[in-house]
Amino acid sequence: MDSKEKSAKKGNRLKNRLHSFCHTFARDKQLYLLIFFPALYILIFRYQPMYGAQIAFRNYRPKLGITGSEWVGLKWFEKFLTNYNFKQIFENTVILSLYSIVISFSLAILIALLLNALPSERFKKFTQTVIYIPHFISVVVIISMMNMLFNPVSGAYGTIFNLLGGEGYPTDFRLMGSSFRNMYVWSGVWQNLGWDTIIYTAALSSVSTDLHEAAMIDGASRWKRVLHVDLPAIIPTACIMLILRCGSVMTVGFEKVFLMQNTINQTVSEVISTYVYKVGMGNSSDMSYAAAINLFNSVINCFILVVVNKISAKLSDNEVGLF
Repeated sequence: MDSKEKSAKKGNRLKNRLHSFCHTFARDKQLYLLIFFPALYILIFRYQPMYGAQIAFRNYRPKLGITGSEWVGLKWFEKFLTNYNFKQIFENTVILSLYSIVISFSLAILIALLLNALPSERFKKFTQTVIYIPHFISVVVIISMMNMLFNPVSGAYGTIFNLLGGEGYPTDFRLMGSSFRNMYVWSGVWQNLGWDTIIYTAALSSVSTDLHEAAMIDGASRWKRVLHVDLPAIIPTACIMLILRCGSVMTVGFEKVFLMQNTINQTVSEVISTYVYKVGMGNSSDMSYAAAINLFNSVINCFILVVVNKISAKLSDNEVGLF
């Protein structure tokens, strides 16, 4: 077969594909129109800014622009990895994130199972509404509520301490490094636990009643039905949610940590997100250094996501996984 025939066949294949796409587009044009604006949003606000990620490899100067700034390679990554407080910041980020994932993930599944086991549908809906509400409170308001509640002078914490016979004022554990992680995680649990249970509650609602009826006929108690009917039904969903959560292990919410942080608890509250803000927007305004740290963070998250997804797929014979 000569080159002309190969070119002709290649041209025919392209025409056939184009014709097939045009036919599909004409048939499903409403669906394409539906995803057009979300796709445009992602392209503009997610992919287009990735062009600026190259400042992590440059000595960025605003007056010179991105491409005009000097190329320095891995200089900023080396600076971060050899920084005297790199180990502390990295450990704080990982410990705080894993602590939050373990507690919130396990409690969300437990609460969903308990809500599904409630015999009264009316009480179940009331409970769901009550635990959903805190999710819609902003982080700033949550921190203000915590400050008012645990204020040792004028808050409920100090008032109860005095009512129980305490003298003077109790210790202000808002300033203590030992209590920072517990306050951060458990306030987050209170705020988001109800919202995190939604997807598990939806998965449990799809469980066939025939399975429960068959289990009851076999003499299974309510606890046995939870273990052998409800729990297996949400395991695939739980695995997917865990994979997604593990993909953001290195991402700890900046706003909440920053608002709870002070000079006393900084040894345990300084995480990568707050450090990036300080070096990028602080007195030094070193944007290249901040970009390098953020890029390092993203690479670690991506690596963890791929590894956890691979483990999940291997353990489930490729039945549970993102890709």
